[in-house]
Amino acid sequence: MEESINVLLSNLLLTKVVILLAGITAIILITRLLQRSTSKYVKDQDNRYKTRKMINILGYVIALIFIAVIYSDQLGGITMVLGVASAGIAFALQEVIISTAGWISILVGNIFKTGDRVKMGGIKGDVIDLGVLRTTIMEVNEWVDGDLYNGRIVKVANSFVFKEPLYNYSSYFPFLWDEIKIPIKYGSSYSAAKEIISNVGKEVTGNYANNARQHWNGMVKKFLIEDASTQPMVTVAANDNWVEYTLRYVAEYRTRRTTKDLLFTKILEEIDKSSENIQFASATFDIVELPPVDVKLKNQKSFE
Repeated sequence: MEESINVLLSNLLLTKVVILLAGITAIILITRLLQRSTSKYVKDQDNRYKTRKMINILGYVIALIFIAVIYSDQLGGITMVLGVASAGIAFALQEVIISTAGWISILVGNIFKTGDRVKMGGIKGDVIDLGVLRTTIMEVNEWVDGDLYNGRIVKVANSFVFKEPLYNYSSYFPFLWDEIKIPIKYGSSYSAAKEIISNVGKEVTGNYANNARQHWNGMVKKFLIEDASTQPMVTVAANDNWVEYTLRYVAEYRTRRTTKDLLFTKILEEIDKSSENIQFASATFDIVELPPVDVKLKNQKSFE
C-alpha cells in the first residue's frame, strides 16, 4: 500500500514537472511571438520599445503565476515562513523596490523615453535603454565640451527619479535658448554692427525659431507659462573695455555647438566684408616706462 502511494506521488510529481515545462515553453513562445509582431502593429519606435518591454515583464508575471498554480497544494505550509521573510527581504532590497517603482513611474508618467537627452543622478546624456532597475545613458560633456558624446556609457538607478531633480532637454520643447557675445571696439559703427549680427542670427537660426514657435505654442496651451519669443534678439551693453553685443537665439538641443560655430563664422565673414567702420575688440595692456631714478650716496668720498 505504501509503495503504491509512493508510486502515485512520484507519477504526480512527474506530471507536474511535464506540465510546468510545457507551460513555460508555451509562455516563452507566445511572448516572443508577440514581441516580434509589435513591429507590424506599432509603428512608433518609442511605443514599440515600451510595448516589447511590457510584454517581456508580463511574460515573467504569467510564468510565476503558472508556477504558483501548479504547486499551490505545496505552498500552504510555507506561507508563514514567506510572510516573516518578506519583511526582511523588503528591507534588504529597498533600493531595488524603489528602482522598480521608479521604472514604473518613468513608463506610466512619461517622464522621459529612449532617445531623450536628460540629466539624471548628476549624469547628462541620451537615454539608450530603460531597464527595470537602471537607465542606461550615453554620456555627454565631462572632459568634452559642446554637448558632445564622450564615449562613456553610464547606468543610473531609476530610484533617482524620486531623489533628485530630473532635467529633460527634449521632452515637450526640444529646443534651447543660447547666447553668444561679440566684443566691438569703441568708435566703431554700432548700428551697422548690430544690424549685421541680427541678420546673421535670423539667417542661421530662422528655421529653428519658426519650429520652436510651434512647439512653444503647445507649451503655452498646456502649462501656465510666459509666451516667450523664439526669434533671435540682439542686445548691447557697454563696459570698461568694449561694446558687448549679445545674440540670443534658439537652437535644437543636439546642435548647440554647430549652431554656435556657424554663427561666429558668418558674423566674422560679414564684418570683414562690411565697408563700415567695425572692429573687434580685445584686451590690451599698456606698459608704462618707469622714470629714471637718480641714486646718490652720502659717503661717496669714503669709497674713493
